[in-house]
Amino acid sequence: MKLMCWILVCTALVLSGNAAAQSTHKTQTLSINGHSGETIIYQIDGKSYVDLESLIRIGNGSMSFKGDQIILSFPTIDTASSGHESGTASNLNLSAEFMRNAVQTVGILKDWTNTLTYAVQRGVPGDGSRLVVFHDRAGEALRLTRVAASSDADQNALHLLTNHFNTVSAWSDKLVNERRNLDTGKYSISPDALKNDDTYKKINACTRFLSTMLPGGTFQDDYSCH
Repeated sequence: MKLMCWILVCTALVLSGNAAAQSTHKTQTLSINGHSGETIIYQIDGKSYVDLESLIRIGNGSMSFKGDQIILSFPTIDTASSGHESGTASNLNLSAEFMRNAVQTVGILKDWTNTLTYAVQRGVPGDGSRLVVFHDRAGEALRLTRVAASSDADQNALHLLTNHFNTVSAWSDKLVNERRNLDTGKYSISPDALKNDDTYKKINACTRFLSTMLPGGTFQDDYSCH
């Protein structure tokens, strides 16, 4: 059973003149049916707005179009508790050994990401050979985490962690190739080049989510780790 929401909306927020002067925005955590994620909240004339894509991402929903209508669909809490992988509240609990290994894996992936970020922003030369150490450390940590997975919740969290490892690894390979082709100058010349990199933003969002979800001991899902 899904909760269907039919909403007529304007396209994106278009601000001009005095309206722009009355608007502000900030990043906040939004929770929808037990799923949490960070998004930009716009404050306009005393009212709060969030873009539809962020709403769908955090709520694990979907969007479709029918004529001049935008149809949003979100799984209800009942759906999550009626036999899907989420199951009952007890089935969401992560095992202690898995948690410890998973948190360590996230830490190594974060170190790997920070090393890459530092190198490309400062134009540090190299052929990527030093990054093999991070890849191997993260791969071994992920293997130990996989061995420690003993419940459905562990397996679901392991799936997100594996996705995260693959994303960081692919991004690392991409940056190494760019450095070999002398194509990383854009990151040191423009401070916004890295911030606007979609993969970099995805990695940071997933890191923040896993760094909160895993120590909390209860499995949750998040779009950024898919």
